[in-house]
Amino acid sequence: MQRVYLAPYGVGLGHASRLILLAETLHQPSIQCLFSSFGEASYYIKSQGFECNVVSPVEFHWGKNGEFSVKNNISKIPQWLINLPCQINQEIKYLKKFNPQVVVSDSRLSPLIASNILQIPRILVINQIKLLLTPRLREFKAAKIFETCNAELMGGLWNIADKILIPDLPPPYTISEETINSVKSIKKKMDYIGFTTPRIEITQKSIIKVREELKLDDSKPVIFVHISGPKDTRLPVINTLIQILKSQRVFQIIISEGRANGSVQPKKIYENIWYYEWCPCRDEIFFISDILIIRGGHTAISQAIQFGKPFVSLPIESHGEQLSNAEKIVKLGIGRKIESKSINAEILLNILTELLHNIKYKKEMDKLSEISTKLNGIENIKNIILSYS
Repeated sequence: MQRVYLAPYGVGLGHASRLILLAETLHQPSIQCLFSSFGEASYYIKSQGFECNVVSPVEFHWGKNGEFSVKNNISKIPQWLINLPCQINQEIKYLKKFNPQVVVSDSRLSPLIASNILQIPRILVINQIKLLLTPRLREFKAAKIFETCNAELMGGLWNIADKILIPDLPPPYTISEETINSVKSIKKKMDYIGFTTPRIEITQKSIIKVREELKLDDSKPVIFVHISGPKDTRLPVINTLIQILKSQRVFQIIISEGRANGSVQPKKIYENIWYYEWCPCRDEIFFISDILIIRGGHTAISQAIQFGKPFVSLPIESHGEQLSNAEKIVKLGIGRKIESKSINAEILLNILTELLHNIKYKKEMDKLSEISTKLNGIENIKNIILSYS
């Protein structure tokens, strides 16, 4: 029997979601998968029916309004320095017991270090090597030097992986280009494998069921507000959007909070707004939506491209990677960016109207969607894993 050890980063659900999809794709009697993670992701993995070892957390922290907090993260550095060695020791123990043929780490260093010590083949799935500082700090010349040095240092650490798989489109369409393409130390091991989001399998029957359950009006456009990411960052922006959108009558709004253990029943909280704590029919709603409102996370953007839906990106405040991703989608002409602190009714409604009526966004999105369809990231990882049997 082939044993595969899957270790996603524990903050948010994007990293865990793509490795869960990988585990489901690998599901067969001759293959056994075991997960390792922490935080919200570990609960989500278990809720999906997989066994998951829980390790000490090494995670970023967020401000009271959902912004990335430099101050809070600096204060947590001593705890990280304690928990990272703990993670490595825990991973060594788990790996010795499970004895896998291959380890797949999604943006986590400790499983790579542990498997390197035990001489177990290791694969890294990652869409951010270079840590981008906040826009305010990036105004200083020293910040660019720091980013470059830090990127090469981290690239050297990630380089202990045998293979580095980038779940993104190849240049010039790479969403995460600023956090990946400029890092020289990993280029020899890098391979662009395509997005690792699920392939769409939606029936007309399931679409009709969702539309009937929500009693949607066929004459009005649908907007899906799918706010993902760390749990402390979600509710502030969702509440802001509700206050902005509750009075308008042009759009029908469906909101998913993304609470992994939340209710799966939709609640009609206003005349034109439906609310899911956890949305069990996410793919169907992606499909029927005209426009999306999402964060600037890589997984959320890749899903939008896969479904071919123009979108508004609301990157987490002061989150360098998400801001960079959002700027790239503007360059590609597939969506618009609004900084979280700048959201107001006039800006948001004007942008939603533009995305709905300006055909250029849909045209560019259809082009990228076609490119992404040709690259099956999950299948590519699966084939690499099977080569270690």
